[in-house]
Amino acid sequence: MNERKRPYIVLTVNTLAFTVCFAAWMMYGVLITFLVDNQVFDWDKAQMGWLIGIPVLTGAVARLPVGMLTDAYGGRIVFGTLLFIAAVPMFMVSFADSYVWFLLTGLGFGLSGAAFAVGIAYTSVWFSRERQGTALGIFGAGNAGAALTSMGAPIILKALTDDGANLDGWRTLPQMYAALLAITGVIFFALTTTKKVENIQGHTITQRLAPLRNLRVWRFGLYYFLVFGGFVALAQWLVPYYVSTYSMTVATAGLMAAIFSLPSGVIRALGGWMSDNWGARTVMYWVLGTCVISFLFLIVPRMDIQSPGEGITAARSGTVTSVSASEIVVDQRSYQLNPKKPNALADRENEGVLVFPTSSFWHEPVVQPGDEVSKKELLARGVTNIFFQANVWIFTGLVFVAGIAMGIGKAAVYKHIPDYFPDDVGVVGGMVGVLGGLGGFVCPVIFGYLLRATGIWTTSWMFLAILSAISLVWMHLVIQRMMRKSSPAVAERFEEMPRVVALNEERT
Repeated sequence: MNERKRPYIVLTVNTLAFTVCFAAWMMYGVLITFLVDNQVFDWDKAQMGWLIGIPVLTGAVARLPVGMLTDAYGGRIVFGTLLFIAAVPMFMVSFADSYVWFLLTGLGFGLSGAAFAVGIAYTSVWFSRERQGTALGIFGAGNAGAALTSMGAPIILKALTDDGANLDGWRTLPQMYAALLAITGVIFFALTTTKKVENIQGHTITQRLAPLRNLRVWRFGLYYFLVFGGFVALAQWLVPYYVSTYSMTVATAGLMAAIFSLPSGVIRALGGWMSDNWGARTVMYWVLGTCVISFLFLIVPRMDIQSPGEGITAARSGTVTSVSASEIVVDQRSYQLNPKKPNALADRENEGVLVFPTSSFWHEPVVQPGDEVSKKELLARGVTNIFFQANVWIFTGLVFVAGIAMGIGKAAVYKHIPDYFPDDVGVVGGMVGVLGGLGGFVCPVIFGYLLRATGIWTTSWMFLAILSAISLVWMHLVIQRMMRKSSPAVAERFEEMPRVVALNEERT
């Protein structure tokens, strides 16, 4: 094989294997929902949540040890073996007939989520530092496997079960995934070559874990908790979000959610190229800034609020002689009312896309003919109605933008790792991957508790906006401190510039 082509062959096979692993990792999200919706199993939402989340948790926790194994033995043997190991419990899912069985098999095939730590380390050793960002971005595009499962698995299940006529046909789906994992394992061993970082031989486990004492690793982990963990969480959370907020069917909600997950996975390759050419720090500034803005806009919920407005009071004492929707007469004095327009809310819903909130105001009489009223007594109360459509296409557009930013951010985060830890990519990448995977497990739980506590679906965006802002501020403070330390004269000059400009303006 031509040695010049070997890195690109490895990258291609790596990306294929990661796509398959990610698709398998997300399989329970579709399968468990299908089984419960069709009453094959009677599990409550809490049990469903644990079953869907268990593979995500396993894949997250396994990333660190798998990354260490990759540093020690190379990506070829570790990745190939992982594919075959994950295929076994995946196949066993087809025989599951109890909650515990599903739980244990989910724990097993969840190992497929650890493939990311292997692929990152194995890809990075084949490319120079100047090209690692692009290469890792291309590899990371395998995240699109989540969208392939969310779109394809429901269609396959429908065919396997004869559109619900033969529900036991679902058991073929995990067998298909297991076969796909095993076939990919064969292809991986056939087309890849062993290569690893050589200067870690003889290191003890303690020495290999030493980089984890560096605070920078945990800062990168926070970024990845947001851009990857948030991605995994939203890929699952958006389906019930669309169903509950916009009254969509599950199938339609799945397609809408794919508008977020598919581009977010594929765009990662562009994020790698951008990080190589513009620098990972610059890219992360744009990523975190975009996330903050997008999530802030998404916080405003779909709402229809009615609150008290300005009322009308009697200018003097008297007797109410007539009351209508547009006028109240007290003795000979007339008070004009703003009547409520019939079907006003329905008309606004039918106006199409409403970008900004709209409001309407009307009066409601509180007196009857013959009532005696005194000066300043309320004749008609004011009612203000504020309506925000939260149009589904505007909402989806903002989610799409956030997804693109998160996809680019996933590549930018991992561009930092070989730059700062060239000899510990597996360990550091594994730890960062652990934190990101934990984000995918923890975030839906947080979203659920926030929803339960407030009853507002957009609290999930509030949490992500706060997390994005914390990440952005932390990164900025660290960069400022680094600049002062490495180039104090430059930093001082930039700090002095505003004062110099102000003095010049005063003089002119």
